[in-house]
Amino acid sequence: MSAVIKYLDQEMIVTEFPRRDVLSNVGGGFAGIAMAHLLGQNESLAAASNLNGGIHHPAKVKRIVQLFMNGGVSPMDTFDPKPRLTELDGNQFDPGGDQKVESVTGSPGFKVLKCPFEFKQHGECGRWVSSVFPNVAGVVDDLAFLTSMVSTSNVHGLASYMQNTGFTLPGFPCMGAWVSHALGRISDDLPSFVVMPDTKGLPYNNQGNFTAGFLPAQHQGTLVKASAPNPIAHLHPPKEATYITDQSETDGAALLRQLNRNHAAEHPGDSRLEARIESYELAARMQLSAPEVFDLSGENATTQRMYGLDDAVTADFGRRCLLSRRMLERGVRFVQVWSGPAGPSNNWDNHSNINTELPYIARQVDQPIAALVQDLKARGMFEDTLVIWTTEFGRMPFSQNSTGRDHNGGTFVTWLAGAGVKGGITHGQSDEWGWKAVEPLWCYDLHATILHLLGIDHTKLTFKHNGIDRRLTDVHGHVLKEVLS
Repeated sequence: MSAVIKYLDQEMIVTEFPRRDVLSNVGGGFAGIAMAHLLGQNESLAAASNLNGGIHHPAKVKRIVQLFMNGGVSPMDTFDPKPRLTELDGNQFDPGGDQKVESVTGSPGFKVLKCPFEFKQHGECGRWVSSVFPNVAGVVDDLAFLTSMVSTSNVHGLASYMQNTGFTLPGFPCMGAWVSHALGRISDDLPSFVVMPDTKGLPYNNQGNFTAGFLPAQHQGTLVKASAPNPIAHLHPPKEATYITDQSETDGAALLRQLNRNHAAEHPGDSRLEARIESYELAARMQLSAPEVFDLSGENATTQRMYGLDDAVTADFGRRCLLSRRMLERGVRFVQVWSGPAGPSNNWDNHSNINTELPYIARQVDQPIAALVQDLKARGMFEDTLVIWTTEFGRMPFSQNSTGRDHNGGTFVTWLAGAGVKGGITHGQSDEWGWKAVEPLWCYDLHATILHLLGIDHTKLTFKHNGIDRRLTDVHGHVLKEVLS
C-alpha cells in the first residue's frame, strides 16, 4: 500500500510501513530520550529521496558539525583586524555623517578601544589572525571567512534565535531540525541531530536554540551531556529501579502493542503513532550503539592529545569535538557543539575585560577546533563534511568598563570549512572600525548556502504552519556562491 505526499512541488510515493512490534526486544529506561520525539508527524522527505544525493540538486555535503561560540565573539580581536582602532585608541568614537552611536548595556563615553592582541598573517592565503587563536591560524588555508555577518538584534536571546532559526522570536525550527526533516537519518542506530552544550550550562534560550518548533518533534536536537556519567539521560533504567525486569518489559510491550492497535483503528491515517514507534525503536537501538560512541578508549593517545584531552583547559571542548567526529563517522547527520553557557561570565560575552576574558575562553576551543579540521582531513571526511564556526553577534569598537566591549549586531565573523567550500578566502567587508558591515551578510544567506551544499533549494524547503509556507530563510536569503568551490 502506498500514499502520495504533495511536497516541494513534487509528488513522491512513500511506502506505508507495517506496524512493528517495537518493544518486544527492548530493554527498559529509554523513556526520557524517546519523549523528545513523542509528538509530531513523520513527514520527512527522506523516505522518498536519495539521502546522500540531495533533493533538488547533487549534494556536496553529507554531514555537518556546527561550532557555536555563545556570547558574541569580538571580530576586531580575533579574525577582522582594524588598525584604525589603534590609531584612535582613547579618542571619542565618531563615525561621522551625524550617525547615531548607541550601546546595549551602557558604554559611557564611547572611547575607541584598540585590540590588545597581536595580529599576524598565516597560511598561503595570508589570513590575518590574532594571537588568541594560534592553532586555528594554522588551518586558515582550509577556512572561508565571512567577515561581515549582521544581526537585527544586539540582545543575546533574540540574536541566538536568529542565527539558529532565522527568526528572533521563539517557536521556529532550528537549522539542525530543518536538515533532519529534509534528509532524515543516515544511520538507523543514532539520531540525525545531536546537540552538545557547554558542560558549564545551557546557552541563552536554553533548549529553544535546538527546537524542532512546528516541525515533527522527532527532528528536535537530542541533547548529549558529553562529560556526564550518563551522556544521554534515561537511556538505561536507574540501578535502584529493581522493579524493571524482563517479565515487566514483556508485559509492558504486550500492553503497548494492544494500545497501539486500538489507537490505529480509531485514528486511521494519523501518522503520529508511527513517529512515536520510530522514536522508541531508535532509543532501543541506541542502548547498544550509544555506549560505543562515547567510549574514547579506542582513540590512540596521539589523537587524544591532539584534541587537548590531556589539558584541563581544553579537555571539555576537545572531548566534544572528538565525539563530534565519532558521531559523524557513525551516521549522525548534524552535530552542534556549544562553547560557553548563558550568563555574564565564562563565555564570549566580554563586557568587563577583553584582555583577560577573551584569551580565557578562546584557549578552551582553539586547539580542539584546529584538531577537528585536521582530523577530518586525515580521515577523508573533509570531502563530505561541512564545519561551521559562528556566534550570535560581535562587539563594539569602543570601550565598556574601561577594557570591555559591548554587544554589536552590526558586524561579526563566521567561517566555513570542508566539502564544497573554497579554503583560504574572505567574503564580505566591515567598515574601518568593525562597527558596521559594508557588505552585509545575513543568517538567511548563510542558511541558504548550507542548504545548497546539502542539495536543497532553500526556497523550496517549506512547511505549512498556520496557513503559511514557512522556510528556514523566511522570505530572504541567497546562496553565497563566492565561497563555493
